Amino acid sequence: MKLFVLLIGMVLIFEGLPYVAAPEIMQAWLKKLSETRPEQLRIMGLVAMASGILLCWIIQR
Repeated sequence: MKLFVLLIGMVLIFEGLPYVAAPEIMQAWLKKLSETRPEQLRIMGLVAMASGILLCWIIQR
């Protein structure tokens, strides 16, 4: 459980870093993201999830 909580903390650090380092760039990127079709977002999300699962599987072997 401790490892899981640490992992969540690391994710929050990495998620927040771009907003602290370059907020103007993040605003522009988020505007582009909001204009993207939902189908494209869904595919990008599936690719990200599959990459994460594959990475976890490789590391656990």
